[in-house]
Amino acid sequence: MIGRSPLFPLSILLPFSTTTHQRLRRLLYLQQALYLVWRSTPGWTIASVGLVIVQGGLPLVSLYLTKLIIDQITNSSVQAFGSIVLLIAIAAIVALGNNLVNGFAVYVSTAQSQAVTDYVNDLLHAKSIALDLGYYENAQYYDALHQAQQQAPYRPTTILRQLIQGGQSAISLGAIALLLLSLHWAIALALFVAVLPGLVLRLKYTRRLYRKWMEWTPQERQASYLSWMLTHESYAKEVRLFNLGPLFQHRFHHLRQDIRQDKLRLARANALGDWVVQSGTTLAVFTAWGFMGYQTLRGKITLGSLVMYFQAFQQGQTYLQQVLSSLSGLYENSLFLANFYKFLNLESAVVEPSPSLAVPVPLRNGLRFERVSFSYPHRPDPVLEEVSFQIKAGETVALVGANGAGKTSLIKLLCRLYDPDRGRILLDGIDIRQFASQEFRRQISVVFQDYVHYNLTVRENIGLGKAGEIAELDEITQAAHSAGADRVIARLPQGYDTMLGNQFAEGVDLSIGEWQKIAIARAFLHPAPIVVLDEPTSALDAEAEFEVMEQFRQLTRDRTAILISHRLSTVKLADRILVLQGGRITESGSHEELMALRGTYYQMFETQAQQYRC
Repeated sequence: MIGRSPLFPLSILLPFSTTTHQRLRRLLYLQQALYLVWRSTPGWTIASVGLVIVQGGLPLVSLYLTKLIIDQITNSSVQAFGSIVLLIAIAAIVALGNNLVNGFAVYVSTAQSQAVTDYVNDLLHAKSIALDLGYYENAQYYDALHQAQQQAPYRPTTILRQLIQGGQSAISLGAIALLLLSLHWAIALALFVAVLPGLVLRLKYTRRLYRKWMEWTPQERQASYLSWMLTHESYAKEVRLFNLGPLFQHRFHHLRQDIRQDKLRLARANALGDWVVQSGTTLAVFTAWGFMGYQTLRGKITLGSLVMYFQAFQQGQTYLQQVLSSLSGLYENSLFLANFYKFLNLESAVVEPSPSLAVPVPLRNGLRFERVSFSYPHRPDPVLEEVSFQIKAGETVALVGANGAGKTSLIKLLCRLYDPDRGRILLDGIDIRQFASQEFRRQISVVFQDYVHYNLTVRENIGLGKAGEIAELDEITQAAHSAGADRVIARLPQGYDTMLGNQFAEGVDLSIGEWQKIAIARAFLHPAPIVVLDEPTSALDAEAEFEVMEQFRQLTRDRTAILISHRLSTVKLADRILVLQGGRITESGSHEELMALRGTYYQMFETQAQQYRC
């Protein structure tokens, strides 16, 4: 049950360790990454592999042509100039072909990267939508999402490029190693020995970077949040009125400075080690050059062979470094991809039934809560305890109570955004956990008190209430009229095609009350048998409140309705009123019955009425 077992695997934030099991899992992540790349871009992947083979062989051809040209020049007369020109022409054609292949490889890589990035983002978005609302109550979830969003869009294509680069370099390296062995086995051995310390250094740096990156994630998110508050319209008024800008700037600078100093310390240590390794590599190059020069003076090899072997040794070092760099890069990416795949493997606590039952339509008996208890994940105190009540089909019930009494939590459970810890919720006598959640939610139309301001056109803002279907303009205008939003829309420059909000060009922002009317219109568009309004008139003036509630009375005719409001004058229209205190239902009845009871509801109503009498 949600709240009774960890929603989020803590292992995703544990320090990195190098057990055999983890090494095998990282190899699996590499395999999954390659499969992901293949699934998203099979055509481009085939093209990349073909280019690897061609690019791997061309350098050896160029080396051999260089040897032939030099030997021809040193051993021939002027009369043989024609054959020299022919060799130069062939070398030029090979070079031009190599340029063409390289240019096409860049294009293929770009196309593939864009496709894979979009595909990975689709996976992240789909997973974020599928996860329970409970995950959004967990800071660790946001850390993992931040890590996945930062790394996942480019890591799979980076792995593919590293494999391609490594494969291409390995092909060239193998050919060059055979060539150097024909000169002397020690030269080929020196080629490999000179580069190995660099691999050890890179692996050590990668492990340290990964550990630090995991530590930086919460700080990075805090810095991003501070930047958001400094730059977003939602905070602009208070930032200026309370002079919060300098405070947030100082905190942002402090967080970024800590991260920057950590990164610089890592970079300094890596630069020092890299200098030592490169110094050793340079000494190996000149030692090999000296040996080749000595062999040339003894007449063992020609001048053309000297040039060929020296270039081969230099290129061999480059190819070997690329191979080892690809291997260490694969190791690095396997570390970072672990978080991405752990994120994708998160399991929902709201489990879909298999098989599911059909949702009964129309509603005949109504809704029933049976001894429902609930607490939010990672919050020990229960929000609801042993709550039991029934709502008959076609009945309008109001929920009232102080802030934090559990009213909105009841609605979240009804919508199956969470499952109760104990007890059950029945629809026509069937536990709602036996319905497919999306099919069940289509039977409910809700306006929450924290409704969303979509920066879309008016038509789209209201039309979203009919998600998955195309809403006709007539339906949208009728919903707007029912919510009293039509007069607001009539004043907008492009009517229903006006962009709302200030995030995009030509957008028009609305007042809080006007936004609320748009949200109510969205709910009115959804022809659901169960209607829920959570503080539907909190931002409306008295006249607008009266109009909306009259429309609400019409909307809920022959429907089951739940109304949450702190304005007790609004809830008087309900057939029955439930009073919540401390997560329990303490009173139930009509307005007249509860006033006669002279209990909590009576006191709340009289307190509000007193304000109007003064």
